[in-house]
Amino acid sequence: MTPSALRLLKIIIHSTLLAFACLISYLLMTNILYPIKFLPEDDKLLGGMWSVVATVYVYQFGQTQSWSLALLRMAATSVSFVLCLAYLLIFPFHAWGLAILIGLGSVVVYLIGQPEAGVTTGITTAVIMVVAGISPHEAWKQPILRLLDTADGVVVGLLVAWIGRHIGSEDSRDNPRKLEFQGGHSADQKECYPTSSKR
Repeated sequence: MTPSALRLLKIIIHSTLLAFACLISYLLMTNILYPIKFLPEDDKLLGGMWSVVATVYVYQFGQTQSWSLALLRMAATSVSFVLCLAYLLIFPFHAWGLAILIGLGSVVVYLIGQPEAGVTTGITTAVIMVVAGISPHEAWKQPILRLLDTADGVVVGLLVAWIGRHIGSEDSRDNPRKLEFQGGHSADQKECYPTSSKR
């Protein structure tokens, strides 16, 4: 098999595993982990979507970075979870509250030495707060649900990344340019992982 054909095969395996991971992550959240009858259907679908986002985030940037990305994702979600839960237990959704929480989240991740988590923390906070605004009834549940979604996606992403590493799938280290996701985080990732472009 020629090098080009071998590389193409690795890319196909990598992409197939990613699709499989996303499917498993989504089905876990919508059909197994969220069988609660009183939970609205739109919450289940949002949970599946958020779980898939976490899976892609952890898996897509290559197997060697998956643990670091998993920790980063969980750290960002945990900060957002604490801030949003504390807010929503007392106040209803408001645009000012959304802005203040995003700002506080940025401060917190800097203080705990994870400034690269600021973008993810802001995105997570925005999703939680806006969904709380759309469904104001028991809005305090949203941070808890999103934390569960993220944990599911991270676990699935790590597991499938481990499988990919052992069967030799293509990952972002093999590409001359890094893959981008969630609005273009390549600059942040380059700063966080300066050796990712090296063999």
